[in-house]
Amino acid sequence: MPSVIRFTSPHASEVVEEPLAPLGADEVRLRTLYSGISAGTELTAYRGSNPYLTKRWDEERRLFVDGSTSFSYPVDGWGYEEVGEVVELGSEAAGLALGDRVWGTWGHRAATVQKAERAAQRVLDPGADPRVGIFSQIGAIGLNVVLDADIHIGETVAVFGLGVPGQIAAQLARLNGARVIGVDNLPARRELALELGADTVLDATEGSVAERIRELTGGRGADVCLEVTGSYRALHEAVRSVAYSSRVCAAGFMQGDGIGLRLGEEFHHNRVQLVCSQISGVAPSLQHRWDGTRLARTAIDLAVSGRLRLTELISHEMPMAQAPEAFRMLDEHPEQALQVVLSFDEALEVAA
Repeated sequence: MPSVIRFTSPHASEVVEEPLAPLGADEVRLRTLYSGISAGTELTAYRGSNPYLTKRWDEERRLFVDGSTSFSYPVDGWGYEEVGEVVELGSEAAGLALGDRVWGTWGHRAATVQKAERAAQRVLDPGADPRVGIFSQIGAIGLNVVLDADIHIGETVAVFGLGVPGQIAAQLARLNGARVIGVDNLPARRELALELGADTVLDATEGSVAERIRELTGGRGADVCLEVTGSYRALHEAVRSVAYSSRVCAAGFMQGDGIGLRLGEEFHHNRVQLVCSQISGVAPSLQHRWDGTRLARTAIDLAVSGRLRLTELISHEMPMAQAPEAFRMLDEHPEQALQVVLSFDEALEVAA
C-alpha cells in the first residue's frame, strides 16, 4: 500500500499508509520518484502558523474569516514539488506511455492518479535529470516574481533571501538583463548565488544593506527589490534599498503581525511601490498570455536547456521514510539545508 506524509500536530509528522486510488478510463497512475520540501510555505503548515489552520479562506469573497478553519490536523499530503513515472494507463488515456516522467503537484505521497490530458502536458524531457521535475511549482513562483517586478535590461535588482525561490528569482532576473545583488545572512547561500551568476552578494547581518546598495548604485538605490524571505524586517530593508519612486516585489509568505515594518519612513517619503507576487495569479497586464501552467512549463524548459540551474540547489536527498527527520531539520536548523528532496521506493504494487 502506498504511503503519504501526515502532519499530525504542530512540529510533528509521520509516514502513514493510504489506499491506492482507483484508476478512471481517462486517467493515469504515477509512481512518485522524487518530492521536494518547500522550506517556506510548507513549513508554515508543519509549524501550525499557516492561516488556513487558524481561519477559513472564503473563496467567493477572497477573505480569511474567523469561526472555523480551512484545514485542521492531521493534514495529509501537503507539498507541491513532485515528479513521477507513469506506471498504469486508463483504457482511454492518450498522449502518454508507460515510463514517461511527469512533473506536477500532488503532495508527498508515493502514488497519484492524474487526468491523462493534464499529465500529457507535463511530460519531462527523457534526457533530463528527473529531479528537475520537482521544481515546476517553485520555479513558477520564482518566474512570477520576476514578471510581477517588471524588470528591464540594465536595471539593478536586489534579491532579499537566497533560499530556493530567491536563488531561482536571482537567476531569472539576470536572464532578464538585470545586474543582480543577492542579500542573505548565510555565507553558503551567498556563495552559491555567486556561482549561479549573481553579480554581487551582501551579508544581511553586516551594517545597513540599504546604505551599501546605494554605494553600489552611485547613491540612487536599486531599481527593483525582490523580497523572498518572509521576514517583515527584510521587507522593510528592501523598501529602504530601492530608489525614489521604485518598486519592491514581495513574494515571501509573511506570518503574524508586521513587526519591523515601518511604513511611515522610507516607504512613505520615497513613494515606494509595493507589489505582491503570489502564484494564484499573474500580473493583470499578462493575464491574456500567461497562466500557472505556462509559468511552470517555462521554468522546466529553461532548466532542461541549461539556462536555469536547479539541481545545484539540492542540498539533501533523503528516503521518504526519513521525512520526519527532514522536516525537523528544516524547522530547527534551516541553515543546514537548502532544497531537501525525498526519494521514493522503486517498486509500487498496482492493483490489477
